[in-house]
Amino acid sequence: MDNSKPYFNPEIETMDRGELDALVEERVRYTVKYAAENSPFYRKWFEKQGVNPAEIKTHDDLLDLPIISGNIIRENQPPETSEFMFRSVGWKDVFTVHETSGTSGNPKSFFLTWEDWERYSEKYARIFRSQGFGPGDRVVVCASYGMNVGANTMTLAARQLGMSIIPEGKCTFPLRVIEAYRPTGIVGSVFKLLSLARRLRVEGIDPRESGVNKLVVGGEAFADESRNYLSEIWGCPVYNTYGSTEGTMCGECDEVSGLHVPEDLVHVDIYDPHLENYVPDGECGRVILSTLLPVGAKAGTLLLNYDTEDTTVVLTRKQCPCGRTHMKILTPQREAETAWVEVTPFNRVDVEKGVFQRENMDYLTGEYEAFLYGTEDEGETVLRVSMECENPEVCDRNLIKENFLRTFLRYKPLLSRAYAEGTFKIVFNFTGPMGLELSRIKGRPKRLVDRR
Repeated sequence: MDNSKPYFNPEIETMDRGELDALVEERVRYTVKYAAENSPFYRKWFEKQGVNPAEIKTHDDLLDLPIISGNIIRENQPPETSEFMFRSVGWKDVFTVHETSGTSGNPKSFFLTWEDWERYSEKYARIFRSQGFGPGDRVVVCASYGMNVGANTMTLAARQLGMSIIPEGKCTFPLRVIEAYRPTGIVGSVFKLLSLARRLRVEGIDPRESGVNKLVVGGEAFADESRNYLSEIWGCPVYNTYGSTEGTMCGECDEVSGLHVPEDLVHVDIYDPHLENYVPDGECGRVILSTLLPVGAKAGTLLLNYDTEDTTVVLTRKQCPCGRTHMKILTPQREAETAWVEVTPFNRVDVEKGVFQRENMDYLTGEYEAFLYGTEDEGETVLRVSMECENPEVCDRNLIKENFLRTFLRYKPLLSRAYAEGTFKIVFNFTGPMGLELSRIKGRPKRLVDRR
């Protein structure tokens, strides 16, 4: 594929909005029919809900269906049931089996056919191409090749684009990999990529001279401030992606103004927090997704009106300056990373914004963690924010505190008033490298923990 070509599948990616909507509705009808005929869960679910699948003809009709939660999936698989009720092909058609992390209960099981993998890889090939990747690119993937699908999806997508993948799995790989293979891109989390940059500088290697010209952050929301800092120290653009075992796979193009949703393969609706009504574009709500199958296709597991437990905003359905017509959304944030104080919600990303103020980064490594204590009934809630300093002896604590408070409390009038009145307190803790609690935790730690 020619690097000058901006699209992986131009016919679909630049399809006229009217034609795209018609394609979506054709696939809604087929997917609902497929679910009724092949998914034991949906066959019984339609009967129980009194739903005639033939009457689901448009994407608006999906709004009339009940919403499926992660708990419903768990309740319809072993050990709760004798069979996997969401598996919608026979075992002979199952190519791979996957599980979610299980952080909120027993892992949810998902089954992928080879057709599923082809669709998953196309979604990511579109993302890579929109970010300027193509033949000759060498990309280090710092993501697990275990039961989740992200790293494998990227690897299959790279094959279709003529890219080379260096499948490290972790960003703790030997630095000789950078020097020997001169990768042009790295996929990892914000904090893994920051840590890798620090390791390079310790060895006298300027990350900006490493040959890496694009960074991709997958699987997490992050503050613009942390993106900007990461871009500064690596000297290259940083792109965001959003994916899941359920098959979302959305990504930023080089406009960096929202994540394109592959509308022909995934249908996304945004609901209010009570999951009762659809909210209009521009308003924040819960991401409810439905699988969309091309007519005649099979799926190992499909989902209709599935609650991802993430929140986002539909930014636009108009054509992007990049030429793509698929809608764009804000990077989704996980509800599990949102806390409420004084009837005000704030997310881990709000905390991250306060940490990554540019003046702060002259002293901080970027590593942080935050804990909530107390209750409003007791008259006091405390947010304890711990930040890691490059050198605690010369860390300007007052500057960092002032920058954090100004940024965190901005646009939160009720929290700001409670802070002024002393019913909401923010206390700070500063440590040296590896001094945070999360440094002793294996896996991906939570950076905002509600201990009330």
